[in-house]
Amino acid sequence: MFKRIEDAVNTGDVEVISKIFDEIVAPDVLIHMPLAVQAPQPQEAFRQLWAMLLRGLPDLHLTIEDLIAEGDKVVMRATVTGTHQGEYMGLPPTGKSITYNEIFIWRLAGGRITEMWGVVDVFSQMQQLGVIPARRT
Repeated sequence: MFKRIEDAVNTGDVEVISKIFDEIVAPDVLIHMPLAVQAPQPQEAFRQLWAMLLRGLPDLHLTIEDLIAEGDKVVMRATVTGTHQGEYMGLPPTGKSITYNEIFIWRLAGGRITEMWGVVDVFSQMQQLGVIPARRT
């Protein structure tokens, strides 16, 4: 399931990504994290989110670093890279490359994702894009 997510995301095609998410995410999934989009249904929220990400970072690449499963939950740690070539989170393109990390916890039932929690390192993204000054060491 998670290799399918990684492969779909790395196509850079919103339709391919949406199709996979429609197949593996339950329609009534519970999402316990803020999303950068507003949509009445989770499936539409995922579609909007991926469209926004790929508009801003059209060469976005996901690498799953770790998968840890216990009981009905799976934890994924991933690295994401991309080049800021389009509007992203209200920012005009900078041409800068970014690398950030994310961690998700998914609860599975009936072979589908039924609940999810996630932490995406948006602070690091904003530092790399020059919105937040980098810390001096």
